[in-house]
Amino acid sequence: MSTTLVRPRSDRMIAGVCSGIGRRFGVSANVVRLIFLLSMLLPGPQILIYLAGWLLIPKEY
Repeated sequence: MSTTLVRPRSDRMIAGVCSGIGRRFGVSANVVRLIFLLSMLLPGPQILIYLAGWLLIPKEY
């Protein structure tokens, strides 16, 4: 489990948000992606939250 939340340079699908969250909490990036996709079945601002993560979570250097 990492101590910081960053979007990694590798293991990205679109922007690395799910991969960064997975690394931060010690969960597989694919599990986070699956949870995100399943959450898309519910009404809510999921896309806006993803876009906010893309803008606010720093890139790994």
